[in-house]
Amino acid sequence: MSPLGPLAGLRVVEISAFIAAPFAGLNLAQLGADVIRIDPIAGNVDFGRWPLAPSGKSIYWASLNKSKRSVSLDLKSEEGQALATAIIRDAGILVTNLPARGWMDYERLRAERDDLVFVELTGNFDGTPAVDYTVNPPSGFPTATGVGTAPVNHVLPAWDIAAGLYLGMAVLAADRARGITGESQKVSLALSDVMLSVVANLGYVADVQVNNHSREPEGNYIYGAFGCDFETADGRRVMIAAMTLRQWAAIATASGAGTELDAMAARLGVDLGTDGGRYAAREEIAAIIEPWFAARSLFDVESGLAKAGAMYGVYRDFRQLVTEDYRCSEKNPMFSTIEQRGLGFILAPRSPLAFGESGSASPSVEPAPELGQNTAGVLSSVLNLSGSELQDLADAGFVNLGSAPPFDALAGATVQIQIS
Repeated sequence: MSPLGPLAGLRVVEISAFIAAPFAGLNLAQLGADVIRIDPIAGNVDFGRWPLAPSGKSIYWASLNKSKRSVSLDLKSEEGQALATAIIRDAGILVTNLPARGWMDYERLRAERDDLVFVELTGNFDGTPAVDYTVNPPSGFPTATGVGTAPVNHVLPAWDIAAGLYLGMAVLAADRARGITGESQKVSLALSDVMLSVVANLGYVADVQVNNHSREPEGNYIYGAFGCDFETADGRRVMIAAMTLRQWAAIATASGAGTELDAMAARLGVDLGTDGGRYAAREEIAAIIEPWFAARSLFDVESGLAKAGAMYGVYRDFRQLVTEDYRCSEKNPMFSTIEQRGLGFILAPRSPLAFGESGSASPSVEPAPELGQNTAGVLSSVLNLSGSELQDLADAGFVNLGSAPPFDALAGATVQIQIS
C-alpha cells in the first residue's frame, strides 16, 4: 500500500464550518486524500472558536484541519466564486455543511462537471436549521443521563462526530458509484436524521413501541448489565464493567467478595450468572464491593483489577488524560509530536484506522495550514494561474495568499485558463 495512504490520489474540496464537515475532511485527509478547505478571506465563523492558545490561535480550528490545504477567497464576489467553482470542477468532489445555494447550488456546479460528487449536511430533512445542541434534546439521551428529572446535555458533540463519519463514508460510496456509472452523485444527510437513526438502531424507538418503556436516568450504572463507578481512598474514581461471565468473575475475584455476593443472590433470588440478574441486583452488588475500593488507593485498585483481568477505566479530566494515560502519548503509534504554528509542539493523531501488518498505512500527520497558506499553490497548480495573475487577484482583494511562497517561486506556472 502506498505510504501516502489508501486514499492517495483522491481530491476533495471542503467548504465548511464547525465540526461535522471539517471532521469528515480530517478523516479523509488522514487517510491520504488531498483535502482543500476553502474559506472566506477572513476565515469562516469557526476560525476563532475556543479553546484559544495564548497567541490567539484557535486550538479547535488547528486540530480539525490538520493535513489539509487552505485556500482563502472572497466568496461574496463573482471572481472568488468563480475561482472556488473551478477548484471544485477540478476535484470533482465537494463536501459542505453550509447552505448549498447560489453559486454552490448542486445543479449549477453539476453544469460545470457532469460527474460531480456533491455531499451536503443539512439540519433537518425538510431543510430547516439544526445543530448538535438542538438535535440532542429530543433524542431521549439527556433525560436518561445523570440522576433525577433534570436533563443532562452531553459535552461530546456526538451527532456532529457521527455525521462527520457518515459524510466521509458518503464521499467514498458516491465516488465508487460514480466510478461504476460515470454519473453525478448528490448525497444529502440531515443532522437530525443521524440522531434519529442512531436512536432507532439502538432499539430505543422499538422499546417504546413494543414495551411502552422509556429508559430513566440511573447515574453511572450500565443499563441491562452490571457496571458502576467507585471512589478510591485517595479520591479518584474508577468505572468497572461486567459484560461477560468472565468479566463478572474477575470483579468478584478482585474484590474478594464472591461468597458475600453469592449469599446476597440467594437471599434475593437473582441469578448473577445473567446480565438481567446482575442488573436487577446492581445496587446490592455495588454496596458489597464498594468498601474494597474505598479502602485502597487508585494504584492498588488498578493493580488488583488488572491482576484479576477485570475490565475497568479510570475517570480523568483532560489534563489527567494527557499526563497520566500512556495511550495518549507517543507510546501509542497513532500519535506523533508536531509543531503547529501559533500553538507550539503538540501531540497529533494520525487516522485510528490501522492497515496491514505494519499496523498503519496512514500518512504522517501534517500541521494545520495557516488560513490561505495554500491559496497560491492551489491556484497555480490546479488552475494554472501565473504569479502575476495571482498578484492581481490579491491586489483586488479576491484572494488571501496567506503565507504563500514568493511569486517568483511560481515561475513557469503561466498557462492561463478561462474561469467561468
